[in-house]
Parts: sequence; C-alpha cells; structure tokens
Amino acid sequence: MDLRQEPVHHVLDQVEQRLGTGLDRNSMVRKRRTVGACTDRGSWIRVERRPWARAREQGWGGVEAAAVLAGVAMPRWVGSVQWRDTDDGAIWRADETSLLPDSPIGTTVLAADPELPGGWWKALNASLDALAAQPTVRLATPDTEPITQRLVDQVIRSAFPLAVNTRVVSWSAAHADLNWANVTGPEFCVFDWEDWGAAPRGLDSASLLAASFAVPALADRVRRERRADLESRDGMVMRLFILAKIAGPHAHPDDPRVAPARNEAEQLIDTLQRL
Repeated sequence: MDLRQEPVHHVLDQVEQRLGTGLDRNSMVRKRRTVGACTDRGSWIRVERRPWARAREQGWGGVEAAAVLAGVAMPRWVGSVQWRDTDDGAIWRADETSLLPDSPIGTTVLAADPELPGGWWKALNASLDALAAQPTVRLATPDTEPITQRLVDQVIRSAFPLAVNTRVVSWSAAHADLNWANVTGPEFCVFDWEDWGAAPRGLDSASLLAASFAVPALADRVRRERRADLESRDGMVMRLFILAKIAGPHAHPDDPRVAPARNEAEQLIDTLQRL
C-alpha cells in the first residue's frame, strides 16, 4: 500500500480520537508508508502502516527507544498509540513528537547543493558520533529489513558478483535511513527514527554520501566530513552495500546516481580485494 495514493482520512480520524488532539489536514505530508500532520496543541504526529507479518518481524518502539539517546539532535518524543486494522490485518502506529526546528532539506536525493553552513556539518558530526557511541540491543532495519551479515553479502553480490572481503567486523548504533528528506536545515535535526539500531560502522555516512551523488560538490563535502567512517574497512563495505541498491538489478535508468555509483563500486571492489 502506497499512502501517497490511498485514502487516509479514516486513519487520521482514528489518531485524533486515540490521542485526543485535532490534526491540521492542510499540513499533511504523505510518503509511501507514512503520513504526518501538525496537531492543534503544537506538536507533530507521524503515522506509519506496516503489514502484520512485517510488524511482527521488526517489532515496534523505535521512536520512543531513540528518545533516550544522548547528544543527538532529534525531535522530543511525547507519546504513541497503535492498533490493528481488522479489515486487512495491518498495524498502524502514531507517534507524537515536538515540531521540527526547521524544514527538511529536501527529498531523499538532492539535485542541487543546499549550501549548508559550517554549524550544520558540526552538528551532524556531533550527532552521528554520539549515536554510534551508545549501546543498543535493537537491530537496524534499512529499507525495513533487519541488517545482518547475510543480507549485506546478498545485496552486494546481487549487484557486484566479483566483490570479496565483505565481512563486517564493527557494529554500532545507526539511524539507518539517513538521507536529505530526514534532516532539517539550516538548523540540524534528524527525524524518522523507526529503523534505528545496531548496524555495521559507516551505514549512515554511506547512505548520506549516496544521496548526494547527483551534486558532486555536496558528495565531496560528505566525504570530507565523514572520512573516518567512509574510509574504514567496514565503511567501505557499507558504501558497497548502498551502491548495490542504487546500481544493482533494479537500477532506474534515469537515476543520475547510477553511473557514479558503478564507478565508485569498481574502485571499492578493487580496494577490498587487496585488504
């Protein structure tokens, strides 16, 4: 189900009733699997739908679990409610948080340089480093799939059969969906925490880098700021993992990132072979 196309007003009615607040339908933001809107008490509510099988597999609670993370710029979590749709078996969950301090920078992939100030990059680095330093028993779910060594190998080899030495050694907490649609600017804040958890080192940095490929200057800035992650051995594996999703069997012919992704993958495969 794509929530950008399906009717959702009945879901928002449920949210209003269960959380005791009104929603500003004019502020509604619709994505493939989530819907968000401002409340009449000055907060934001994000609603997500998951099929029952996927919800059971992944579990819930990412947003409130993230609320305990120290040193990370994120919205303040207020509360949540969830219920099962008896008609199709889907699970709905609504999380209420404080409003974002600024607007999202753009779509998932940027086509122009947002020209972010130095303070934004400093806040990004501080938040990602603080996040990586904190322990968690959660497992990250990029693209809603729990990340494991097996998944890493499968995704990489589906696109790059010659890739070797893709074993992951270092794991740490990651946002797991870091892209330009999930960060604000010019004041930095990162939101949409439902997929966070333990992941191979460098996943977030690799994701943000790949989302910047269509703007070379921006990609270069991400490389400089996140060099320690991106140039680590596990970081190179995560770069290859993300590149495989862009340039693999389901690559979109009009995606401007495909050519640079394939070029970078070729270099990474050669480097990993020599390690």
